[in-house]
Amino acid sequence: MFTGIIEETGKIKSIKRGASSASLYVLADKVLEGTKTGDSICVNGVCLTVTSLDENGFCADVMDETIRRSSLGKLSAGSEVNLERAMPANGRFGGHMVSGHIDGTGIISDITREEMAVVYRIKTDEAMMRYIVTKGSVALDGISLTVAASDDKSFTVSIIPHTGSHTTLSSKKVGDIINIETDIYGKYIEKMNSKKKPSKLDSYESATEFLAENGFI
Repeated sequence: MFTGIIEETGKIKSIKRGASSASLYVLADKVLEGTKTGDSICVNGVCLTVTSLDENGFCADVMDETIRRSSLGKLSAGSEVNLERAMPANGRFGGHMVSGHIDGTGIISDITREEMAVVYRIKTDEAMMRYIVTKGSVALDGISLTVAASDDKSFTVSIIPHTGSHTTLSSKKVGDIINIETDIYGKYIEKMNSKKKPSKLDSYESATEFLAENGFI
């Protein structure tokens, strides 16, 4: 589990590609502290397992499902990536609950400056937008952000200078693909409601009809 508070940006040193998977070597510094083989590091919003590491960086495998759902397959040597270690049990919860399991991707359709902030509009499909609500949380390339506004096909986020300078967002351009993880709570609530069994109350047209049949009025 992650918080969406990026610890540092790293750089892809090399990528070994298979038919539908890949292995990354990521140059890093801060996220190596206390990290060992088998630990999780969030790379551009994707939870990856460290397969090996040295004093300069770490290696991680990317399976075909992750390649399909995320933008990691489009990375190349030299690409900058957002990095965050898994949240310690005694750590501060500065962002929101980020699982590192990407729901899909979006495209940056507009970038507008508003005084000190920069507003990014992200276009994505309607299936994704059902879980994105104004003033709710969303993770973009692993960054915990608040949705400023939303409609059926897109949403906006407002980025303060600190976030821009400490993540890869400042280098993004219109047309770039970005990883999206929607708020996990909405998905769980939808799943539970879909399994809800109809109660006897559902057969009554009104509360008055129920009360009358059961002798209350």
